[in-house]
Amino acid sequence: MRITQGTFSYLPDFTDAEITAQLQYAIDQGWAIAVEFTDDPHPRNNLWEMWGLPMFGLVDPAGALREINECRQVYPDRYIKVSAYDARQGRQTIALSFLVNRPAQEPGFRLDRQEAADRRIRYTLHPYALDRPANRCLLAASRRNAWVTRSPATFSAKSALTMETRSRASV
Repeated sequence: MRITQGTFSYLPDFTDAEITAQLQYAIDQGWAIAVEFTDDPHPRNNLWEMWGLPMFGLVDPAGALREINECRQVYPDRYIKVSAYDARQGRQTIALSFLVNRPAQEPGFRLDRQEAADRRIRYTLHPYALDRPANRCLLAASRRNAWVTRSPATFSAKSALTMETRSRASV
């Protein structure tokens, strides 16, 4: 399953030259550039983890491309996107956003159907990325995250999900 989020998501993946052209366009518009990554690309997950701070006042896209490539080296199995922020209206709004990296195996989503009272049917998207073994948890380690293995007797899947949610909320 190919996740489609952001601008250009239906096109083939960009080469570094095409990414550089988009970065140059954003710089020419005066937009700040940020690099973000996640392992859960759910459409409602709009708070991805930031790779460093947003880059304001860039004059050359090579700096942003270097940050993208560093993020790719550390997280080759995660979704990585570039967001360009426009502050002309007095607030930061995303003017351009596109994926620059995808995992080799995209997990996709499952559609859960629930029947409720009065013949109502509810549908919920469940990302397969959240189906993790019960003995793994996500711990925030400064700017990067690392998986730490613990024994199943001392760590449950529910507490792993809680820790993952807390670490994302604190970013």
